Amino acid sequence: MSKSASPTSKSVGTTDAHRQERIARELLTQSRPLFVGVDGEGAAHYWDSYEFAVAVVATKDHAEKVELADTPYETLAGWCGYTQDKRGWAVGPHAGGSIVDDLVRRLDT
Repeated sequence: MSKSASPTSKSVGTTDAHRQERIARELLTQSRPLFVGVDGEGAAHYWDSYEFAVAVVATKDHAEKVELADTPYETLAGWCGYTQDKRGWAVGPHAGGSIVDDLVRRLDT
């Protein structure tokens, strides 16, 4: 279903966003993948629209690339819904909508 990689021997924490993004860049084709969010287990999710794939960078030296074609989820929204059901979101998801929608949500909080 997915390709796995362990690109580093050091622990990847949710507070080290730069390291997580570097790992996602190694797994994905797109040089600037879209940060989707951090799930309830602390794994950061990055979206590559070229490959239609998500890099999931976990906290314990594990990262994997999930190609949506290999899953029942055909869209990023479907992946986000699946993640919400299985792990929840601690941060995000930041997918879909527009910057205007993001600003409105910020004003409402």
